[in-house]
Amino acid sequence: MMPLTADIVLNAYANGIFPMSDDRNDPELFWVDPERRGIFPLEAFHVPRSLAKTIRKMPFKVTVDQNFGQVMRECAESTTERNTTWINQTILDLYAELHDRGFAHSVECWHEGKLAGGLYGVSFAGVFCGESMFTRVTDASKIALTYLVARLKYGGFTLLDAQFMTEHLAKFGAIEIDRAEYHKRLDQALKVKSNFYSLPADASGSDILQSITQTS
Repeated sequence: MMPLTADIVLNAYANGIFPMSDDRNDPELFWVDPERRGIFPLEAFHVPRSLAKTIRKMPFKVTVDQNFGQVMRECAESTTERNTTWINQTILDLYAELHDRGFAHSVECWHEGKLAGGLYGVSFAGVFCGESMFTRVTDASKIALTYLVARLKYGGFTLLDAQFMTEHLAKFGAIEIDRAEYHKRLDQALKVKSNFYSLPADASGSDILQSITQTS
């Protein structure tokens, strides 16, 4: 059997497929192409009123790609809400390589010098595929998501893939579409040239977050 490589994983994403594991301790992976897909229409992203108030107070420092590995490891940890996760060591290794090559990114929220929450995902063409998020301090992952959306909009992305729809994501404007519609949108996004690092060098996390709360 051909060993799984970062190039194979990236090509799978470009074809609408992504890998998962049954359990973080299971070394095996399987491919997923959901019949129903959750996505965020970037132009319709919604910031709940309570979160907008938190953003105005800005209790976190927001960064990008400052600690990709730690964000992934935090996402792989069990919590009171989930006994296990699908992020095994193979996934950790493959996505670390994608990050080193510029195809995977993390958003981190820091509170009092400690990592309070964040998310990571895979980026290519005009697509960002959100993989997982975690929070240790209230609203940290929500602010990371809001910051991500603002950054994607600024960088010219057209598709934010949430993979599976949840009630939590629906509160932010996520919708569910069928497989055929997803692949149609994916094909269109593959023709887009975007830039994850297109923000001005002097743009602060607070400024970026404030900009999206004013337009959502």
